[in-house]
Amino acid sequence: MLVLIVGLLLWSAAHLFKRIAPEKRAGFGDSFKAIAAVGVIGGLVLMVIGYRMADGAFLWGRHPATVGINNLLTLFAVYLFAASGMKTWITSKIRHPQLTAVKVWALAHILVNGDIPSLVLFVGLLAWAVVEVILINKQAKPAKATGPFPMGKEIGAIVGTVVVFAVIAWVHAWLGYPVFG
Repeated sequence: MLVLIVGLLLWSAAHLFKRIAPEKRAGFGDSFKAIAAVGVIGGLVLMVIGYRMADGAFLWGRHPATVGINNLLTLFAVYLFAASGMKTWITSKIRHPQLTAVKVWALAHILVNGDIPSLVLFVGLLAWAVVEVILINKQAKPAKATGPFPMGKEIGAIVGTVVVFAVIAWVHAWLGYPVFG
């Protein structure tokens, strides 16, 4: 469990450093991007390894209804992430589409994963995303996308969402975590 927690802390620190200490971050210049990338990738690797080796109490199990809700919420989260890069209509309605995607994804996974390692991972990532949004909003008002929103971008975001969701489902099945029950 310690490896998982260290991974979460490294991930969070790498992302939050520029929000918590903007002057120090500016002092690093462009070299901070490489440092942050190493921190993010290192945190991700530690989270995966830590999650795979963690053991903990089992509080609730999967239910067909929660699996369906999880899949719909995850599909929406993937769409939010795709839409944020394409500046689609929904990005004019949601201030932080990528961080909102992380929050939706984390909540979806909390529904179906009732073991302690899963709760540490998904509640930890949810907490990081909430803190990140709060800090961003305190520092600057983020710009929302403005129209027009070409139909091609909307369709591209939807197609990309379906393809990425299929890949995610395949990877989950390959790792032994069936997505569809």
